[in-house]
Amino acid sequence: MTSTLLHRLLAESVGTAMLVLVGAGSVVATLTVDGEVGYAGLGFISLAFAIIVAVVIYGFGPVSGAHINPAVTISLAVTRRFPWAEVLPYVLAQVVGGIVGALLIVAVFGTDAADLGLGATTLADGVPYWQGIVAEILGTFVLLYAVMALAVDSRAPLGWAGLMIGLAVAAAILLIAPQTGGSLNPARTFGPYLGVTIFGGDIPWSDFGVYLIGPVVGAVAAALVYDFIAQTRTGARPAEEESFTPAPGEDG
Repeated sequence: MTSTLLHRLLAESVGTAMLVLVGAGSVVATLTVDGEVGYAGLGFISLAFAIIVAVVIYGFGPVSGAHINPAVTISLAVTRRFPWAEVLPYVLAQVVGGIVGALLIVAVFGTDAADLGLGATTLADGVPYWQGIVAEILGTFVLLYAVMALAVDSRAPLGWAGLMIGLAVAAAILLIAPQTGGSLNPARTFGPYLGVTIFGGDIPWSDFGVYLIGPVVGAVAAALVYDFIAQTRTGARPAEEESFTPAPGEDG
């Protein structure tokens, strides 16, 4: 492992931990104050996700690309913008970050946070498994389309990626959270699931497939559709120059 790869993996891990701490943590905060999450509360939760995603992208984008999401990493590898050899290390770093973020929520709110679910995403009552997968596919499609348009395409306006990708996350959450909780990210879901389990809480692990299949399929679909429609391969800058895809052994 080169030192530069180590730096990038640390950036992915810390960035994902920040995402879970602030994003999933805002769910715990809402439940602590109000006892429930209504749609108005969901608006503030989605805003928390938007802000932290923007902060992480601006802070860690030049280091690791700020994927902070296995679905993003896999979709970029599928479209040959990221080396397959680094997919597993990136995903593991993101998962570790998700776990650390969940544990940090406990550090802030105490073990009662585990009883409140640590912001874990679960299927709403009456939502069938297949419908949850469809919702996560569509929500992640919105996110990755923003990534492709604002962080990958060489024609994108400079300086807008973090803000607009964060807002795309918020929009996707507002759309699908009533059905699935609005994960868009397997690492964001896995961390709280494991955290709740560690502290003796009850979590529906059988739902996790929704948050693995949906985001990965949605992300890959968005990347492929964007390439086909926008034809980014024509005149696009090399992969190593794209802000979400630093070349191996480079710091961005």
